[in-house]
Amino acid sequence: MTEPFQLPVGLRRLDPALPIPHYAHAGDAGLDLYARVDTLLGPGERFLMPTGIAIALPIGYAAFTHPRSGLAARHGISIVNAPGTVDAGYRGEIMVNLINLDPGEPFQVRRGDRVAQLVVQRVERVAFSVLDSLPDSSRGETGHGASGGFGPLPPSAD
Repeated sequence: MTEPFQLPVGLRRLDPALPIPHYAHAGDAGLDLYARVDTLLGPGERFLMPTGIAIALPIGYAAFTHPRSGLAARHGISIVNAPGTVDAGYRGEIMVNLINLDPGEPFQVRRGDRVAQLVVQRVERVAFSVLDSLPDSSRGETGHGASGGFGPLPPSAD
């Protein structure tokens, strides 16, 4: 198996005691991000968690912070603005806006816990063309649940 392309990204360690973000498994899309400080998240509480790293992405790329599925499923821990966007020009510490969505249980985050994933993606720049009307499409202007999915199942074709 050949090694896939790896994008060179500069990383500054703001907390050398924390691990450098890495992929847990071959083929993973997200790199693990670690909590820099301890905090107790009460039900409904938010906390802007520092991760101990700053990065220098090339122009044409952005990084996105995503919730960890295990934390979400087991404890209701998510990210308020998921995914959070890290632009190519940003050089400050990557912060993750954690929230405890569990209605009754607090959650203890400990320094060094894996709290989010960082996904780096190529992003396109757009140049809008202002038009009086848009070309037709099969979907048209329908949206916000117009395609269904929450009602009864259609009759079987059997």
